Amino acid sequence: MTEYATQMEAARKGIITKELEAVAKDELMTVDELMPLVASGKVVICANKKHTCIKPQGIGSMLKTKINVNLGVSRDKANYDEEMKKVMEAVKLGAHAIMDLSSHGDTVPFRRKLTSECPAMIGTVPVYDSVIHYQRDLATLTAKDFIDVVRLHAEDGVDFVTLHCGITRKTIEQIKKHKRTMNIVSRGGSLVFAWMCMTGEENPFYEYYDEILDICREYDMTISLGDACRPGCLADASDVCQIEELVRLGELTKRAWEKDVQVMVEGPGHMPLDQIEANMKLQSTICMGAPFYVLGPLVTDIAPGYDHITSAIGGAIAAASGAAFLCYVTPAEHLALPNLDDVKQGIIASKIAAHAADIAKGVRGARDIDDKMARARQKLDWEEQWMYCIDPETAKMIRESRSPEFEETCSMCGKFCAVRSMNKALAGEYIDIL
Repeated sequence: MTEYATQMEAARKGIITKELEAVAKDELMTVDELMPLVASGKVVICANKKHTCIKPQGIGSMLKTKINVNLGVSRDKANYDEEMKKVMEAVKLGAHAIMDLSSHGDTVPFRRKLTSECPAMIGTVPVYDSVIHYQRDLATLTAKDFIDVVRLHAEDGVDFVTLHCGITRKTIEQIKKHKRTMNIVSRGGSLVFAWMCMTGEENPFYEYYDEILDICREYDMTISLGDACRPGCLADASDVCQIEELVRLGELTKRAWEKDVQVMVEGPGHMPLDQIEANMKLQSTICMGAPFYVLGPLVTDIAPGYDHITSAIGGAIAAASGAAFLCYVTPAEHLALPNLDDVKQGIIASKIAAHAADIAKGVRGARDIDDKMARARQKLDWEEQWMYCIDPETAKMIRESRSPEFEETCSMCGKFCAVRSMNKALAGEYIDIL
């Protein structure tokens, strides 16, 4: 049997992996259609060799848009059992990936539980975990400490890691010179920036990038190139810091591909609606079609408590314009650690955005379920409608809590229902209203 290190290397050698077969089937594609996309880096299959219970997923702009859910404990909310409940609910609701962003406690058992029990892709941000793992302040950590945590996450079965490789010591001067409104809002990016400022050293994730690539190749762990300088408000969107970092991420993408390491590139952030499409096209050009993973984008800064909606608006436009992977945003964004209901609302909003985009860009089979829903509505078949709802429980609860006098209609229109009237008229039946 021919050996291969990563899904990308296998595709380049013409080897059909079981993961490639599963993704092709899920995407209604042939293996011959999918393989060159993986070989060229335009599709990634995030599947660490040690994550044996994973349901493989493909991420790429020509595939169904995927949804990521951020979870994890903090010092203020440190209940790992509660986070595991959120994980399983997120998977049940259709999340394709879970990112463990824990910043407190013993993170290893939770991470290993995820990769041994959760079928979704698992992502992490090793720079967060470095401080927690060593229980030392940021300035006391060495470059080797950071790289060793990357290896630890790979050994634990993590499928993709966000690494803020694109900021360098040059970025320190840029941030000071350009005086951004929100500076750096990426948590990982701010930690790398702070470490460089305190130690006077270069970004270890940039300086030792080749060593990181060797780790990723060994375990087939995908690199998600983090955008430390993503805009955290509309005023900072598409500025010099953001675009300069993107150019560097394009260079790092090429270096990863030279070692058959799979890459995603992360993007904004907060961004005015009219800038989103251009940003998606710019990323695709600079990063040579590598899948784009976006947080939002959030199209206004004034909606705390409703940022799942703000994000869904931007996410739909981003995905329709080429983004491949949407990181959900919950109503708790900017306010608190999300609870179970926040997680559900964030996932549903992101799924709506992703599905709308898939229809717009003509993803195979994307509109099939909408057409089935339309036919069920035309027949006033409520039970069949629940089958096609993105959230049938909520839909049923709303209808049943305000039940109509006439069961075939709803309590909004009653016998004035347009669908009922048209069905009767076209069947030549008497239309009783009163």
